[in-house]
Amino acid sequence: QKLLSDQHFSHALVVTVIYVLVNITTQTIAGLGIAVLMQRISQSSFIRSLLLIPWLVPNVTIAVITLFLLDPNVGLVNHLLTMLHTQPIAFYGNPDIAIFTVALVNSWRNMGYTALLFAGMQIVPKMIYDAAEIDGASTSRSFFSITLPLIRPILVMVVVVSMIGSFQIFDTVAVATKGGPLDSTRVIYFYIYEKAFQQGQMGYAAAMAVILLIIILVMTLVQLRLTKATESDLA
Repeated sequence: QKLLSDQHFSHALVVTVIYVLVNITTQTIAGLGIAVLMQRISQSSFIRSLLLIPWLVPNVTIAVITLFLLDPNVGLVNHLLTMLHTQPIAFYGNPDIAIFTVALVNSWRNMGYTALLFAGMQIVPKMIYDAAEIDGASTSRSFFSITLPLIRPILVMVVVVSMIGSFQIFDTVAVATKGGPLDSTRVIYFYIYEKAFQQGQMGYAAAMAVILLIIILVMTLVQLRLTKATESDLA
């Protein structure tokens, strides 16, 4: 009952949804693009394993590194922007772009792992691509008309796993922004943490955690149902 009138909870939920949408979209597109490049350029296991390096680095470490890289005064990124005669940008300090910065940082960290999940596109028989090439299909047409439809179960699995992980974002926010500026990055997990361990409201925090579990469960089931994840055009 208290949650229904808690504006901070509603705001945290909206911020989390924004983060999830940006993170899933960029992470999936980047991972899919890398997977396609790897399929065309190299099948080397060593090169593929290099993609996992950012994913193996803890989120806390990534947050600390990017905190320095994106610093408006001494950060390397802003130094490069200054060389291009552009004003420094407070990536983590601007309430309008802070949540997008957090989302893109985590997309960069996870896109290599996502690309490896998309390695399942190798299950598509090469003769289908050969037939499409004979019929005059371009590379982009083959990708959208053959690759994407045939790897739908893998694509759905990647999106669902990414969504669940995105809703649980905490480390980067706790280290880099602490929910600020102006609550622009106070995601639901961080709000639960504040209520439980900073304000001692364990029961209220547990209630929010249960609601979050229900939201993730419902969204997962809806995605699986709408996308027919258990069916494949290869069958």
